Amino acid sequence: MEARKVNIANGWLWIKQGYWLLKKSPVLWVSQAVIGVVGLLGISTIPVIGDPLATLLFPILLAGYMFGCRALEHDEELELSHLLAGFHNNTAQLVTLGGISLICQMLILGVMMITGGATLVSILMSGQPVDNPEILAQAATGAGFALMLGMTLFSMLLMAMQFAPMLIIFDEMSPIDALKASLLACLRNILPLWLYGAIMLLFMMAASMPMMLGWLVLLPVMLSSMYAIYRDLFPTPTELAMAHESETNTPG
Repeated sequence: MEARKVNIANGWLWIKQGYWLLKKSPVLWVSQAVIGVVGLLGISTIPVIGDPLATLLFPILLAGYMFGCRALEHDEELELSHLLAGFHNNTAQLVTLGGISLICQMLILGVMMITGGATLVSILMSGQPVDNPEILAQAATGAGFALMLGMTLFSMLLMAMQFAPMLIIFDEMSPIDALKASLLACLRNILPLWLYGAIMLLFMMAASMPMMLGWLVLLPVMLSSMYAIYRDLFPTPTELAMAHESETNTPG
């Protein structure tokens, strides 16, 4: 499945559409967002297995949010059970996706270590807070090329993971095909995604000021806007057929 290429202004429209979905069921949407994130953070605190387990489960959690967004889009009731929908739909593929993400993260950190970033990677993987910020700054400065390479590779992984869960649960794609399609979609629409990210960054700064309370609204908007982006870049076959028919019937 090939993604559409859209206008840069769509970066702002995605946020508006995400907010529109939030307004359809604000209390339950906020509650689901908080429950899911707190639960995932709680899992990540489990010694040794916490972080890997959270990575494996993240696509399942995200899939649940996307099922909720689809229900709202079709004027259906949002239910708390949507949060667990990923455990009942394409679960094996979603776990596989999380496993691929986990392996890729380990490989990227390994590449950073062998290209001069061993000290920085050791600090980041220790899981311990750095008392002296200068130590982290010196490690980052010393990493140089390794840090730039790691950021590039992690960005590619993030783009590949961006729409993969949605392509698996809604379009029945395999994890590998979903990762490829997501990466190509992001590269093809880098400008609207850049605008979306820039605006979201401003909202994140604003949401963090009053005791982080703004995140109660921003977090669900971020999740629902991800669904809006997916629906815009990957239209259904019916929508594609209607668009093609409209173009055919348009006078030249």
